[in-house]
Amino acid sequence: MAHAGIAQDTFVSPTLVNSLWPAEERAQRLGRDLVLALLGAAILTISAKVQVPMLPVPMTLQTYVVMVIAMAYGWQLGLATVGLYLVQGAIGLPVFATGGGLAYFVGPTGGYLVGFLLATLVMGWLAERGWDRRLFLVVPAVALGTAIFFICGVAWLSVLIGVERAVEAGLMPFLPGAAAKLVLAAATIPAAWHFVKRFRET
Repeated sequence: MAHAGIAQDTFVSPTLVNSLWPAEERAQRLGRDLVLALLGAAILTISAKVQVPMLPVPMTLQTYVVMVIAMAYGWQLGLATVGLYLVQGAIGLPVFATGGGLAYFVGPTGGYLVGFLLATLVMGWLAERGWDRRLFLVVPAVALGTAIFFICGVAWLSVLIGVERAVEAGLMPFLPGAAAKLVLAAATIPAAWHFVKRFRET
């Protein structure tokens, strides 16, 4: 059993934030994680408000930020950060694109918000196994995260308006933007690791 535990521990790679901001003591980790969670939630709020003109619909940077947080933070801190953001929205803070409140969770956007959590869990777990350092691994990880967003979102939207209309309204118009954010996220994470390596060498 001890050998299995050692093998499991060595299988986990340091996350990007652990490499940039290591914290050995428990109190240091808690303080660091609190700062990073608050920062991540704030960036998610900003990303929800920013709209990039694009056809057929404008693109926000929210899912891009979720993917970067997931892979940079790892699954535990990533979930805590995205969860904090969603809790802020649930209690009515105007952190979503046009406000806040529980209506966002039971309305058309509810499935996508759940998808944020599930995608963060999966992508963060993959990042802790080294899928965030090489482009040939980052691309499928980001593609999987993107698929999770849409699967959760369209599934819940299908309950509200039917499958055909859900695909037409909740998937097809957003595919060009999703492709752009996939490329952007896949480029961001390896570039950040390259910066970390250069920083260590100086």
